[in-house]
Amino acid sequence: MRLYSLSVLYKGDPKVHLLKAAYDVSTFNFFQRSSVQEFMTFTSQLIAERSPLGSRASVKEQEYLCHVYVRNDGLAGVVIADNEYPQRVCFTLLDKVLDEFSRQVSKMDWLSGSPATISYSALDGYLSKYQVQTPGT
Repeated sequence: MRLYSLSVLYKGDPKVHLLKAAYDVSTFNFFQRSSVQEFMTFTSQLIAERSPLGSRASVKEQEYLCHVYVRNDGLAGVVIADNEYPQRVCFTLLDKVLDEFSRQVSKMDWLSGSPATISYSALDGYLSKYQVQTPGT
């Protein structure tokens, strides 16, 4: 059971843009890591774009399960995990991250922010805290 990506996005008009993200691509071959990370960023944006405001969904993409939560204010979160990771835990994580993010980052920054300009450093910590350690890893 693994988490690969945790992203916070803003679903504005006309499209979705990434505000902050954390990735764990350590299980992939070194030469694949950047393309895997690119795939996860693209997939997160696409799923958030296609999800209506106020919705939660889980979407299967290749061998991954993508869990998306789009709040009514346009703030969205996406977790990409393997098929075995518990869905309920993913949505609990998304709730917690989006609540904390909305308290710490001004709504004005959501409109024009980017991963380079948003100062919110908790995603990496959440990604490793919610990582399920299997015996032998």
